[in-house]
Amino acid sequence: MADKHLLIVYHSQSGTTQRMAEAVIRGATHADIDGVEVRCRTAIDADADDLLWADAFILGTPENFGYMSGAMKYFLDRVYYPCEGKIGGCPWALFVRAGNDGTGAISSIRRILTGLAVREVQEPVLIKGEFDENRLADCEELGLTMAAGLEAGVF
Repeated sequence: MADKHLLIVYHSQSGTTQRMAEAVIRGATHADIDGVEVRCRTAIDADADDLLWADAFILGTPENFGYMSGAMKYFLDRVYYPCEGKIGGCPWALFVRAGNDGTGAISSIRRILTGLAVREVQEPVLIKGEFDENRLADCEELGLTMAAGLEAGVF
């Protein structure tokens, strides 16, 4: 069976979103998962070829000024038109590190991805306010669930 491809794209400035990304990656690359290749890129380095490669993807961003990070917006700007009409139905999920409530970051990403006709398959993992170490387990579960879903053909 050919490997499925899971792309993780994130941006972190202070390091907390990176810690969330590392937990997502740990989950996605869990020893029990076989047949799923995971590719991780920063939002600055990822491009349309990465997104076209993916059978599913996970985005991670801090909330900046009630919106996604500028780097995540830049990624979505760069991939939107090259991927439009080519990734419809692709499953995706999201994790957000928010100082406020995170709703602006979540809604702005959902709005853009609606135009790509991809489908959100899990509720976002949102860590808001003080950074809660215990929530990293939720990030790990997000990665594991996406990879396991790909492996099992659920997504």
